[in-house]
Amino acid sequence: MNVIRTPRLSLHEMTPAYARHVVAGTPADGVRWAPGYPSPGEQRAAARFLATCADTGDPSPFGSYAIRLRADGAVIGGAGFHAAPDERGSVTIGYGLVESARGNGYASEALRALLRFARQRGVARVLGDADVGNVASQHVMTAAGMRLVGEDASLRYYLVDWTEARR
Repeated sequence: MNVIRTPRLSLHEMTPAYARHVVAGTPADGVRWAPGYPSPGEQRAAARFLATCADTGDPSPFGSYAIRLRADGAVIGGAGFHAAPDERGSVTIGYGLVESARGNGYASEALRALLRFARQRGVARVLGDADVGNVASQHVMTAAGMRLVGEDASLRYYLVDWTEARR
């Protein structure tokens, strides 16, 4: 199991057993969840992860990760990849934190760590999106080095493309 560490966080790769706990809303023995975890979005991500495991196998290391505070081990959210890199070397990311953990820079820290992780594994491009009204999430992607590349009526789309630096 991959664990990605940052100064304040550890991102623990989701296993099918852990994903079942998230979907059910019941923590595994010895795992402490911050109030509000899992959110409906985290439960959907865990269900998507389980479906991927059933359909095509475990996407490791390009799956979902639980975001834990290193100080006390509490799970405060999740982040991860929607799928393994496609034929162009692109992945899509997503993330979310419980409300009590927001505003501390944790999402930007986790996203930067995922971007480094992806780049070290040869990913060429990382895509993400945020609701038009979710300015905080837009700031997270910008702070992590992603740039706005488009928008429609409901979403703003972000990208980091390491192939552009090679041109």
